[in-house]
Amino acid sequence: MTDSARWKATIYVGGLAPGVTTSNLHDAFIPFGEIADITLPKNDAPNATEPHRGFAYVEYEDAEDTREAIDNMDQAEFFGRVIKVSAAKAPKSADEGLGSKTAVWEQEGWLAENAVSEEDRTAAAASKAGVDERPDDPMQGLEELDVAGPKPE
Repeated sequence: MTDSARWKATIYVGGLAPGVTTSNLHDAFIPFGEIADITLPKNDAPNATEPHRGFAYVEYEDAEDTREAIDNMDQAEFFGRVIKVSAAKAPKSADEGLGSKTAVWEQEGWLAENAVSEEDRTAAAASKAGVDERPDDPMQGLEELDVAGPKPE
């Protein structure tokens, strides 16, 4: 299964209680389809007392099963908490965007979007050269209208 297909078959489950385990999640989400994988990220903080970070990813074998799970489990109570269930978003690449370690202008995607050809530069310079002339005054001819309202008859 490709990465994009895997993310389409994966749901995000948020708001989990600290006592929730992968087997609890498996039991709760198995009625909606065959589960391929459950990821319950551990809390890596040195002073963390919680066993996990409060969310999980449940990957189904079939992408259509995710809709059933979302429809039935979103805003449901699980271990005394209301959980949020939605389609999982693919993680952003660490090599692109504002969080990357390379400059934005050195990334291929940015350069393709923002590259300006020499022809465009000359056209912009020519249009700037023609701007020196003063445009017509839009207020020209309105001097006699010094009183607001309709003209007295």
